[in-house]
Amino acid sequence: MRASFRLGRIAGVPVGVNWSVLVIFALIWWGLSANLFPESYPDRSVVAYLLAGLTAAVVFFLGLLAHEVSHAVVAKRNGLGVQGITLWLFGGVAELRGEARSPGAELRISGIGPLVSLIIGVFFGAIATLLALAGVQGLLLGVMAWLGGINLLLAVFNILPAAPLDGGRLLRAAVWKATGDRTRATVVAARAGWILGLALIGFGLWRFLTGTGVGGLWLALIGWFLIGAATMEERQARVGDALRGIRVADVMTPQPQTASGELTVADFVDNYLFAYRHTALPLIEDGRPVGLVTLDRVRGVPSGERGSTTLAAVACRADDLVLASPDEPLTDLLPRLSECADGRALVVTDGRLVGIVSPSDISRAVQRSSMRDQLTTGR
Repeated sequence: MRASFRLGRIAGVPVGVNWSVLVIFALIWWGLSANLFPESYPDRSVVAYLLAGLTAAVVFFLGLLAHEVSHAVVAKRNGLGVQGITLWLFGGVAELRGEARSPGAELRISGIGPLVSLIIGVFFGAIATLLALAGVQGLLLGVMAWLGGINLLLAVFNILPAAPLDGGRLLRAAVWKATGDRTRATVVAARAGWILGLALIGFGLWRFLTGTGVGGLWLALIGWFLIGAATMEERQARVGDALRGIRVADVMTPQPQTASGELTVADFVDNYLFAYRHTALPLIEDGRPVGLVTLDRVRGVPSGERGSTTLAAVACRADDLVLASPDEPLTDLLPRLSECADGRALVVTDGRLVGIVSPSDISRAVQRSSMRDQLTTGR
């Protein structure tokens, strides 16, 4: 999930927000300000309801951020790099580089998030309880009670034993510990994610069809997301198992053809297009990559603008490039290939370009690994 804009860094980790957060933020604000709070605490002003709803929504998303930051901090302490944290429609995600090296590390990294949500929920729940015992009634009590309840609900939902939830990671850690097989453990967690996703879709559609409300459609949407994410995790686990032990240098195309970012699209199409064998070209300056342009990006430039548009203007920017080192395990690179430039990664040594990895390179590596396993089994 890509961030639409950056908020800064927390604990050394870049934090961003996807535009879809605005949708769920607006829905929460509206739901609290226009429905829950007016029904529970009537006869307040519209401004009071709006401020209470806004405060609750902001604090809720700060809690989500704390949940993801805790994952990132514990991951770093267990030897993993963290690409960044992104808040989006379904909450947040901490993008880790690589995988936990042991079931214990998996347990610590996965378990800390729900624990933080639980602590936040207990904290606000305790404040609400003290306010009620002191006889305080009104929007302040409502905000504290809602924050306590929603964070406790978030903690409980996240520990459900199904990928890609934190509970699915905990299940994977347990199966990994019991069997010693990380791939098998991932498949078990992913299948559990499928079951939970189907259950949420069925329950959500039933609620919607029986007239309970549009909340049922939201449950069905969450279920659909869980199924998609679980399927992706299982596929990545199987590919990762096939590629285990293979380095980036083993699959990359060394010394790829390059282009200058100052070249216009028209000049490239007229004079260089057929001279290049690949569909992605790194843009370099003094041997260092500054961008990556694909033929799809070139094709998207209108013919009337090609003479005034440079390759640099349509390329994947330097800040968005996926970079790897030759000795890096290929399995550590795979999770990052969903970023810019259609699944390509540039391989660098001391900042200088030495190779490129494309989806075709990955596919060939998987095919060769499968063939090797078949030949080994057939002996």
